[in-house]
Amino acid sequence: MVRTTFSEPDLRARRWLRERMEAGGLHASVDGVGNVFGRSPNDGPALILGSHADTQPNGGWLDGAMGVICALEVARAALEDPTTADLAIDAVAWSDEEGTYTSCLGASAFVAPLTEEQLAATNAEGETVAEALDRTRLAGSERVSFEPARQIGYLEAHIEQGPYLEASGLQLGVVTSIVGIRSLSVTFAGEQNHAGTTPMADRKDAAVAMFEFGSRLQDRMRAVASDVSVWTTGVVQVQPGAQSIVPGQAHVVVQFRDPDEEVLRRMDGAVRELAAEIGAAGLVAVAVEEGERIAPTVMDDELQRHIAAAADGRMPGRWISMPSAAGHDPMVLSHHMPCAMLFVPSIGGISHDFAEDSYEADIVAGCQVLADATVSILRQAMRP
Repeated sequence: MVRTTFSEPDLRARRWLRERMEAGGLHASVDGVGNVFGRSPNDGPALILGSHADTQPNGGWLDGAMGVICALEVARAALEDPTTADLAIDAVAWSDEEGTYTSCLGASAFVAPLTEEQLAATNAEGETVAEALDRTRLAGSERVSFEPARQIGYLEAHIEQGPYLEASGLQLGVVTSIVGIRSLSVTFAGEQNHAGTTPMADRKDAAVAMFEFGSRLQDRMRAVASDVSVWTTGVVQVQPGAQSIVPGQAHVVVQFRDPDEEVLRRMDGAVRELAAEIGAAGLVAVAVEEGERIAPTVMDDELQRHIAAAADGRMPGRWISMPSAAGHDPMVLSHHMPCAMLFVPSIGGISHDFAEDSYEADIVAGCQVLADATVSILRQAMRP
């Protein structure tokens, strides 16, 4: 369950998966960035199915892995069935979607050469992507690339990672879009001093300013957010971090997500305005630096239609169209090919944790809808 990118468990799992793809009738390889790609023996038009095989440090046995195995199952089953054996279905397990080094590394390498910035991205131990590829001996392997003349699109099955489907008594979600993600780093610079001898009235406490910012931020964001907006202050640092020192510097990263670019713009403005107000009070200097910036991604209408029709056929009245509040590889892939996703319910809405789970019946139903939609898309593409 714990397969952080380019770790030994991750590499072992990828080798195992390559063997399973070969056994399923695909021409499989682990490429130069760790993508496990199973190419159909059939000519196109081809549809790519898959997800990511890497995990968060705290595991989660279905996040990514379910979509990979669903892809393999659909490709394998299609080749075994005489009525679908002519269809070209490729299966893939992308590397480093979770961002151990940099988000969506494998998907990025599939559609374009990696940049120097991507190769220089590091994990928590300071190892760069380039160093990891050398260490794992992947660097010498050929990288599998997108074949636009053959591959007509990409489908991904995934767990919802949220509570909506289960709470609504629904069995499947047809993903309409993937939220945009932005982050802003806010730094508060005060004056470090002795915690016992510095009078309260004379203090320029950077941590106090940061805590005031965090408290007031909730109301500011609520005032401009939509019903589906979320925001998080998941990185907080106080320096020098000693109980007998008035902090001279504090730092917080605010991440916010929404499927609407205009809402993201308003939330960005709210963070910056509040930071400016606290800085204008004069006790500390406040600086804002832009971080992650990912635009909302819209899923392909036609592919959504096929998934919806498949869901109607298997679970009428028990599916819904919905946005994804989490990031996924189609954020990268959709700039190069049509993409679509489907969600199955997550028990309790739990993900990125060992308690992550889904009911088997929902996993099976989701895989069946994926299979039906895949056949429908490819049959339509093959018509004269």
